[in-house]
Amino acid sequence: TGDGKGKTTAALGLALRAAGHQQKVLILQFIKGCWISGEVRAISSIPQIEIKQLGSGFIPFKQGKPLINPELKMEAEQALQYALEQAKNSSYDLIILDEINNMVDYGLASPEQVLNIINNKKPEMVLVLTGRNAHPKIIEAADTVTEMKQIKHAFQHGIKAIKGIEY
Repeated sequence: TGDGKGKTTAALGLALRAAGHQQKVLILQFIKGCWISGEVRAISSIPQIEIKQLGSGFIPFKQGKPLINPELKMEAEQALQYALEQAKNSSYDLIILDEINNMVDYGLASPEQVLNIINNKKPEMVLVLTGRNAHPKIIEAADTVTEMKQIKHAFQHGIKAIKGIEY
């Protein structure tokens, strides 16, 4: 969690490490959209890792607040249900719920829904949750929490997102 860059990147590093040990990995990307990013391209060549992009993409904001509509809420419910089913019933060793903390922060998911996934996962499975503003209840339930702190970012200096670095 945290406002710094690298949350998804760190989780992808864990996925790569697990795949190197022949473990099965599922990455569920909430909010990221359905375009082909660098990680989606690279992961498609690694048989131990599956990646699924859930929902229609980034959430629009107005005056600093997310604009949540019924369609986004329905997509979020479907994505959360899919994540729960995978955590309970799949044979993955590692599941990454990328940007799920943002889902809670934006009001698209409740902390209780995420805790339900955590509490109902197979005991031998590892869950990794990413995203800004992790809810205190989720932090408390986690075994390990890392906060990415932004010191400086190129975007603040007018440098646009760079292919291969931000996407």
